[in-house]
Amino acid sequence: MTGLPLLKKKYFMLNTLVRLNQALEDRTQKDILRRLKPPDKGIDFYSNDYLGFTQNVLLQEMLLKEINKQPYLLKGATGSRLISGNTDFMMEAEAFLAKKHGVESALLLPSGYLANMAFFSSIPQHGDTVLMDEFVHRSVRDGARLSPARRLKFAHNDLNHLEKLLKEVKGSCFIAVESLYSMEGDFAPLEELTELANRYQACLIVDEAHAFGVFGYGLVAKKNLQKKIFATVVTYGKALGMHGAAILSNQTTISYLVNFSSPVIYTTGSNDLHAMSIKKGYDFMEHNSTPAQNLQNNIREFRRIGLPTLSDAQSPIQTLPIPGISAAKKLQRHLMSKRFLTFAAVSPTVKEGEERLRICLHAFNSKEEINQLTNIIRDFI
Repeated sequence: MTGLPLLKKKYFMLNTLVRLNQALEDRTQKDILRRLKPPDKGIDFYSNDYLGFTQNVLLQEMLLKEINKQPYLLKGATGSRLISGNTDFMMEAEAFLAKKHGVESALLLPSGYLANMAFFSSIPQHGDTVLMDEFVHRSVRDGARLSPARRLKFAHNDLNHLEKLLKEVKGSCFIAVESLYSMEGDFAPLEELTELANRYQACLIVDEAHAFGVFGYGLVAKKNLQKKIFATVVTYGKALGMHGAAILSNQTTISYLVNFSSPVIYTTGSNDLHAMSIKKGYDFMEHNSTPAQNLQNNIREFRRIGLPTLSDAQSPIQTLPIPGISAAKKLQRHLMSKRFLTFAAVSPTVKEGEERLRICLHAFNSKEEINQLTNIIRDFI
């Protein structure tokens, strides 16, 4: 009798592997299989290192000097922040961030994905509704899926569609947007969204992942909307060249997350090196405005060529519509053969038929590189 359950278990394991392999084969056939590979060598037009901080020698020397002065910064967290993983240094960093952004409180997490998961999985409750821009980041959607709240999408940056949904909502409502969209390279109408949220007593949450650093402390701060927005998520793995993220909000919300959000409660805390690097990154950004100015100059140079981009004129993300997986991949590979690194955004990252080439501009790209890139693209399309 013992042999039968064992055979049954082996059958189900085999069946599962067959199913997994079939899914992978399907992606291989469509030329959309993802693989981990060493970084490509070439001219960077695809990373999120907008200000070039990851390769800035002065910033590296500043961090190294601080580590030499305080080598204990390198120690691990040893546990979750509610047990042994919290430190005075981490709490000082959070107070520093709250003050910089003009909010009551801040909560550091290991990544922007985890920050959105932490917020949207725990704050919305039964009877609540989360209204998400259709192009909002996957981390928001994944977090909301873990919550018991109702989830609805509104057409991208469509205030009329959003208002129509707001009129039908019962219970508390949360509106989720990005200030700068990562696959479109366009901006959310933050002032109008804020006014709409306030009119319908909804809570607006803004993901600033791609705007922070490019536009100072982000577009929420730039437009002085901190007091009108329920929560902001800023991430440090892009323009700041560091790692991690912070949720910026009122004290009650941050305290609630510490008490009820599983990604906060059950995650090993980050070490003090993480907090120190973020603080030093802010200081460096404040005293070095040239990279942000160079970035905007490079964006203007790219836009001067007149390629058919979908993106805003001030965005470091410029996307070109190249419908069809094969066409988008072909252009990306052609550029790679010329040593230009770009990103072909295809299904399932974007909808089928809406494939595109995403170009990320940086402070360190030269005018000659931009002109070479755009000439190759113009000749190809």
